[in-house]
Amino acid sequence: MPYAMLKSVAAYVPDKCVDNSTFEGLLDTSDEWIQKRTGIKTRYFATPEQKSSDLGVKAAQTAIERAGLSKEEIDLVLVGTLSPDYLAMPSTACTLSAKLGLENTPSMDIVAACSGFIYLLATAKAFVESGMYAHVLIVGAEKCSSVLDFEDRSTCVLFGDGAGACVIARTDNPKESILDVKIASNGAYADYLYTPRTLKQSAFIESCDQSQTLRMKGNEVFKLAIKTLLKDVEDILGANNISPEQITYFIPHQANLRIIQAVQNQLAFSQEQVVLTVQKYGNTSAASIPMAMNEIYEQGKLKKGDLMLLDAFGGGLTWGSALVYYGGD
Repeated sequence: MPYAMLKSVAAYVPDKCVDNSTFEGLLDTSDEWIQKRTGIKTRYFATPEQKSSDLGVKAAQTAIERAGLSKEEIDLVLVGTLSPDYLAMPSTACTLSAKLGLENTPSMDIVAACSGFIYLLATAKAFVESGMYAHVLIVGAEKCSSVLDFEDRSTCVLFGDGAGACVIARTDNPKESILDVKIASNGAYADYLYTPRTLKQSAFIESCDQSQTLRMKGNEVFKLAIKTLLKDVEDILGANNISPEQITYFIPHQANLRIIQAVQNQLAFSQEQVVLTVQKYGNTSAASIPMAMNEIYEQGKLKKGDLMLLDAFGGGLTWGSALVYYGGD
């Protein structure tokens, strides 16, 4: 049976950098308040013309090139996003595939919000290890700014736009494979973090006067995220008989610095092990983990055979973790 490996990683961010001072003129907030509560200093916003697929295709093109492949060698395209180009159809994956110039290549979205990249990994791993596909392109692509309420200071300062992409390929070497992935969900907590769907009055439904912007119960999400992520990380390490000291890089979803530090401190990860980009990009949802991974790749720190621990928590509620050897050059 073949193993699945993470063969390449890439990322893309739009040009517009937005610092915390921008929000001081719009909301009752300050740079000091935002940094103290979240650790975020800046984030990037796409232009009105750019869609999630536009950001994703930029990262995808680089990931394919770094994998040493042609686009025609991609067997399957998977996209994770909470900010799709269209409502339900066509999928952002279909749109992204067309922009890549792919024809007749299967593609589909996976909706797991901020846990999207872990869900993408799990799905790609299954397809590759089954022997069904040899090269799977996975993309976390988010235009979070398109679903934000810029009058709600509890959410609009948290998120940014960007994309991250990886090519998942076959390998015979378990020491360069995706060692393990665990994913889970609990829809009973759906109202903790969600985007409403606005319905117009008709003969069949009553009107529903709701915004389609993101809604979050911040305190509840914060507490449950720490508890859930800590248990999830402990479980995957224990199941694979791996200690925190054996981890080269701990790359969590970049949602909030305080959440990351709580998990880091409980498991005694060193500063050198923990990858932080939340201060630079904010929360880019399904794109945050591959964007953080790309950061250390482009800094020359990520080496073949390095063992990464990934974990994420998002709307749904969903969560997941992964142990991944870096298989690229």
